[in-house]
Amino acid sequence: MDPPVNPADDSGEGARGASRPMRGNPIARMLRPDQGTEGYLLLVILALGLVLSVSTEGFFTLRNLADLLVSYAFVGVLACGLLVVLVSGSIDISFTATASVAQYAMMLFLLDHGGNWLVAFVLAGAIGIVLGSINAVLVHYLRVSSVIITIATLNVYFGLLIFATKGAYIYVFPDWFTAGVNLFEYTDADQNYYSLSLQILVLVAAFVLTWLLLNRTTLGRQIYALGSNAEGAKRLGFNILALRLFAYGYLGLAAGVASVIQAQLAQSIAPTILVGKELDVLAAVVLGGASLTGGAGSVGGTLLGIALLAMLQNGLILLGVSSYWSTAFTGAVILISVGATAYSGRWVKLRSARGEL
Repeated sequence: MDPPVNPADDSGEGARGASRPMRGNPIARMLRPDQGTEGYLLLVILALGLVLSVSTEGFFTLRNLADLLVSYAFVGVLACGLLVVLVSGSIDISFTATASVAQYAMMLFLLDHGGNWLVAFVLAGAIGIVLGSINAVLVHYLRVSSVIITIATLNVYFGLLIFATKGAYIYVFPDWFTAGVNLFEYTDADQNYYSLSLQILVLVAAFVLTWLLLNRTTLGRQIYALGSNAEGAKRLGFNILALRLFAYGYLGLAAGVASVIQAQLAQSIAPTILVGKELDVLAAVVLGGASLTGGAGSVGGTLLGIALLAMLQNGLILLGVSSYWSTAFTGAVILISVGATAYSGRWVKLRSARGEL
């Protein structure tokens, strides 16, 4: 008897209703089009890493890799939240505006009333959850495309923030916030400083928590089921509103948390600096195999997507390519990823029709 299929399987295959386990060479299984994109991404990352290591002097160094890990922590935390929303069958474009509002409000509170790291994360996270939940309620009751709804709320949140702040920057932080968190500090012979910074710790925690949610909880299985077949999930008695509230609230929480670590890294807060980074986050998640139609996506794929995006953008800089090409390149990555996903879906349907799956 075949083992049961887990709807929250990393490949998202369980949510698609696959019914037989794959046998044979594990590497061959990984590289099959119907087994997700993780295998392809891993090969591309290894190949790109080899090319950049040979063609540039600074890419394959501990200093550069550590800097990439810290600088892409903001994108990584947001990608974890966006993955949950995409798996649920919706999309959210407003998370950078949510992060901007949470970041600014959090710092104003800390400057006026004092606090600590717990207060900072709880306050920013709570604001993010509230704004994310508003998106969920609008999407559920208005029954309009989530893209349209969240583009609208992106502009509403961002517009209100700019109106309230007049675009003023914040440069003065509490001393403990400026200092950050650094564990296992180390300075090498070349005076390069390394540590497990706040950004790295939060990034790891976000990926672990999201993996546990999607792969080890009933709620995660229900989110996959909702994204795969919303009508079927409703007939099974799932609380669709509650699931959407959780998914959007989770992204809102991620946006709030990400805003804190970004502010600590940048040592300044500007209400206009985060809006516009949606493309990088969406590219990383889609590149990792998440479907824009829902029901598919994995934490492992998202991690590989972020790694590939970071390597590509960093490689362009090291090769002397103008930074103005970065946005165009990221857009091209999304087109290629969506095209590859569509091809993979047609390949699976064709084989199913032939009785080969």
